[in-house]
Amino acid sequence: YVQISLCSILTLSQTTSYINQTQHCKRLSGLVSSQVQLCRSNLELMQTIVQAAREVKKTCQKTFADMRWNCSSIEIAADAQKYPPDLDRGTREAAFVYALSAATISHTIARACTSGDLRLCTCGPIPAEIPEPGYRWGGCADNLHYGLMTGSKFSDAPMKMKRSGSHANKLMHLHNSEVGRQVLRESMVMKCKCHGVSGSCSIRTCWRGLQDLREIAMDLKTKYLSATKVIHRPMGTRKQLVPKDIDIRPVRENELVYLQSSPDFCSKNEKLGSVGTQDRQCNKTSMGSDSCDLMCCGRGYNPYTEKLVERCHCKYHWCCYVTCKKCERIVERYVCK
Repeated sequence: YVQISLCSILTLSQTTSYINQTQHCKRLSGLVSSQVQLCRSNLELMQTIVQAAREVKKTCQKTFADMRWNCSSIEIAADAQKYPPDLDRGTREAAFVYALSAATISHTIARACTSGDLRLCTCGPIPAEIPEPGYRWGGCADNLHYGLMTGSKFSDAPMKMKRSGSHANKLMHLHNSEVGRQVLRESMVMKCKCHGVSGSCSIRTCWRGLQDLREIAMDLKTKYLSATKVIHRPMGTRKQLVPKDIDIRPVRENELVYLQSSPDFCSKNEKLGSVGTQDRQCNKTSMGSDSCDLMCCGRGYNPYTEKLVERCHCKYHWCCYVTCKKCERIVERYVCK
């Protein structure tokens, strides 16, 4: 049952109908009873969560476009109740997706408060500290508190059910979801707008706002790359997750954790959830994870040419339009054998 928490979030991304009636809540696939209840009591919130689910898929695939595992398994059938093994076995890939899902849901809700899309919340509070001279608090801060409180209620609901799979998986997913929200908390920055005669910026109106999701996803990707493998064993009176190789220390609050090692994702293996890298595009000149050597796992690659049509020789005409010509150029691309 533990995969339901991911299914409940990500199958929502395929919801096409607008959720504006309470009976729509029952039709949403994969939700547990407390999530259905949340939906019924706040239909606007559910629409925001659907939007967040779409963002999770898009952001995950963009963030891992240069890696062998490119988050392709996040695309599942709308009626699926089970995820591919790479997201269901307690792997570091599952750790990333849970953390990103939790962060994205809270991020989207916090921003929806600011934009006025949710009637049950408003702008975040004005900070207590006095700003520097030339600065003043104003604008509309992202409501991080409401985003975290409401987002965690939805994200963590399936893992808090009694019948939610193994205790180890449950602990892992709850921990990684909290890491995602921790990264979100740390992404709150001061944003300002200038005022003054002729753009002199003599006064700045400032508020607290969240960084874009792509920044948060990149922070989580760094944590994915240094994730800690854990085991589930007795610590005191109950079983807990402890680092496998250095089990003398507890799991840190800011590290992603995983229970099962991942395959190398080089070859197709449905049992392990690997789609392989055959036909994936690679970068011949790169030294990173998207290089043809690493992406193709030493199998080699095939070149092909592609014709690109681009705007060129653009001219600005007074006033006020731009005209461009179309230029063609041939580029060489490479795909893994």
